Amino acid sequence: MNLAFTENTHPGTLPPSDQLGFGSVFTDHMFLMDYSTGKGWHDARIVPYGPISLSPAASVLHYGTEVFEGLKAYRRPDGGVQLFRPWENVARLNRSCERLGLPQLDPDDALQAIKEIVRVDQRWVPNDPGTSLYIRPFLYSTDPTLALHGVHEASFVIILSPSGSYFSDGLKPVPIMVETEDVRAVRGGTGEAKCGGNYGAANRAGERAEAKGYSQVLWLDGVERKYVEEGGGMNVMFKINGAVVTPALTGSILRGVTRKSAIELLKSWDVPVEERLLSVDELFEAAKTGALEEAWCIGTAAVISPIGALGWGDKCYEINHNRIGELSQKLYDELTGIQWGTKPDPFGWTCPVC
Repeated sequence: MNLAFTENTHPGTLPPSDQLGFGSVFTDHMFLMDYSTGKGWHDARIVPYGPISLSPAASVLHYGTEVFEGLKAYRRPDGGVQLFRPWENVARLNRSCERLGLPQLDPDDALQAIKEIVRVDQRWVPNDPGTSLYIRPFLYSTDPTLALHGVHEASFVIILSPSGSYFSDGLKPVPIMVETEDVRAVRGGTGEAKCGGNYGAANRAGERAEAKGYSQVLWLDGVERKYVEEGGGMNVMFKINGAVVTPALTGSILRGVTRKSAIELLKSWDVPVEERLLSVDELFEAAKTGALEEAWCIGTAAVISPIGALGWGDKCYEINHNRIGELSQKLYDELTGIQWGTKPDPFGWTCPVC
């Protein structure tokens, strides 16, 4: 892929880590590439970060034809920068494109674009514990017409955001609530794709949960409304009687890269893993009897977010005395150790950038 470069002549400054937060500070440059029917993907370029010009009639604004990804770059102890399984994010981005009818990317070109934009703005990768450079690739339709049809024009963009530690005061369990009114997705819908509509439609349930004192929701399936699917915007796992149970990927659940990595780690430790349907009745019975030993959400931003309590209607059960469990902590330590390069990577998951 031929890649043009325009340097930002007014570079910014990386703020102190305690002022970073998440997704509010951006680096000096961004990557862009355009698509048109007949010409394919073209005009790959890295340019100064700034506003994007878009027709008010662009189909993404009216019909939601947009997908995105989220991954991170990490500062190693030797000062270098590396990624964590970026090819998995590229593959998932293309699966999302296929579902939304957007043009897919050449996987090698997409990986090259991610690595190159990170290399250009590598000075923005923070090095304090728990910090990272968040990478947001996204792809959307730009057809300047209100006619409802397939995508003929599109753009692929990558922006970067240095991020502070997700757990600035330690890895603390949070309470979550079973959502019984709204559903996140149904089989045959877009639940398996990473598209903005899935997250926008989840906001109402999240606000209701927060009003009741919970951090986020636990989604149930959209058909029978009885099987556990995801926790807020992340995958979810439960340790029940010594085995880790996680909802099966039935077509309405996002194929999390961190989820996949955790399952491979657990199996390498000979911890039993069950990917299956898990009813909310079974889950709460396990919580009631004490068979539910640990629970956690799992995803790119937090890696592991322990669940300290589960609420459902008038029921609320504390999990592991509202403390992070031994296995949850071990998973967090191992995954972040590989990501930041402080532990060996026997799986070949890391991808050096510089």
